[in-house]
Amino acid sequence: MARDAIRFWRNGQPIEVSGFHPRTTLLDYLRLQERRVGTKEGCAEGDCGACTVALGRIRDGRVQYEPINACILLLGQVDGAEVVTVEDLAQGSDLHPVQSAMVAHHGSQCGFCTPGIVMSLFTLYHQDAERRLSREHVNDVLAGNLCRCTGYRPIVDAALEACAGAPQDTFAQASETTIRGLTELADEQDLFIGNEARFFAAPASEASLATLYAQHPDATLVAGCTDVGLWITKGMAELDRMIWLGRVAGLDRIEDGTDALTIGATVTHAQAYAGLQNIDPDLGELMRRFGSAQVRASGTVGGNIANGSPIGDLAPALIALDATLELRRGESTRNIPLEDFFIAYRKQDRLPGEFVRSIKVPKLKGHEAFRAYKVSKRFDEDISAVMGAFRFALDGRKIVQARIAFGGMAGIPKRASETEAALIGVSLDEPASWGDAMAAVARDYQPLDDHRASAAYRATVARNLVFKALSETASGATRPTRIVGQRETLAAAE
Repeated sequence: MARDAIRFWRNGQPIEVSGFHPRTTLLDYLRLQERRVGTKEGCAEGDCGACTVALGRIRDGRVQYEPINACILLLGQVDGAEVVTVEDLAQGSDLHPVQSAMVAHHGSQCGFCTPGIVMSLFTLYHQDAERRLSREHVNDVLAGNLCRCTGYRPIVDAALEACAGAPQDTFAQASETTIRGLTELADEQDLFIGNEARFFAAPASEASLATLYAQHPDATLVAGCTDVGLWITKGMAELDRMIWLGRVAGLDRIEDGTDALTIGATVTHAQAYAGLQNIDPDLGELMRRFGSAQVRASGTVGGNIANGSPIGDLAPALIALDATLELRRGESTRNIPLEDFFIAYRKQDRLPGEFVRSIKVPKLKGHEAFRAYKVSKRFDEDISAVMGAFRFALDGRKIVQARIAFGGMAGIPKRASETEAALIGVSLDEPASWGDAMAAVARDYQPLDDHRASAAYRATVARNLVFKALSETASGATRPTRIVGQRETLAAAE
């Protein structure tokens, strides 16, 4: 029998909620049902951070708190988690250490953004006590929280003061009770709330997911809801059948093999970071700039691929690495090259009732070099105008094979086949021979104009990125050509 109510931990007590509309967001539940209005609605699309709350889940034997955008998270997605809002932090007149530091450093003026900022810093406060807390790390944590009147310096100063040591708040003191409570909430039951016409479902196994999705191939699959959430809040989409993948056992696995990294479909960007970083530092930097901490905590690798966005950052990088995709439909599975999954704009090679199971990413060999670049108007928390990824196989100083993929240059993430062919036999020691490959980009893509960039800008940037990738591979150095290198230098100087 499927369970017909979600269960979550709230203020030291288990809570059950049933009978809600599948499109109900966590923000609406908190503000309209609990009347906890400290959590604000700002942009309603997960960009400003005013709605940030913390979700706690058991990982590696402890409660790990992550920042979440409540405005685009479905209420059903909190099943099995602890929900913490800004009202929960203070104990009577005693402020939480993060709140006290914000007051002491004058980190709030109008106050609208302050609850979300406090909750982001609350999750930072509960990170590994052995972390190296730096101004740069705090900036990353706050990249998803917009503040227009205070300025970030006093907020960062408050974070550096409050989060320097091990957590000692009431949540840390209650951790054993919380772990017991969350453990008791965990079960292997399928979750189904509603009826055949309108439901929120969360299968507990792949078999249950395959069966349910075969019965309702028109249902909307939800993983992190960082994109589907906008369909609801901005597009006012009538999504009456929702299947959340977050409880499916096994879809969150990460297998780090000798030759490849296999990432389950529901592995979040935050969870995938370490494995991708180990393949190449450029993948790590790409993931660090992937949305915000809130987006990385919710959004999944499989969701980013299945979404099929032409401007998704991850797909071009994985295509350049020759990744393969595993799909399942009913009892059958199949594997296809990731590049073949994308057919046309928002159209993928996915049959009715078929879902993404995992992505297999080959690791680089000793004679291979990899580079990835994200070009956007803002450095942090922005969608790419152009994203380019390059993998070169070398014989000494000569390129013998090239795989290049771009995002933002076509209706799908697409390989640059003409550019690849022009690079075969090119010497890294002869920059004058790179011109043909740079010119070939114009034959590979006819980019469109939109509000992010003009076609001419995109064409020029893509051409220049070919030169940049070759220059860095030739020299073996990246820091002099990277903005991130300059940021690290400035941070060290402080």
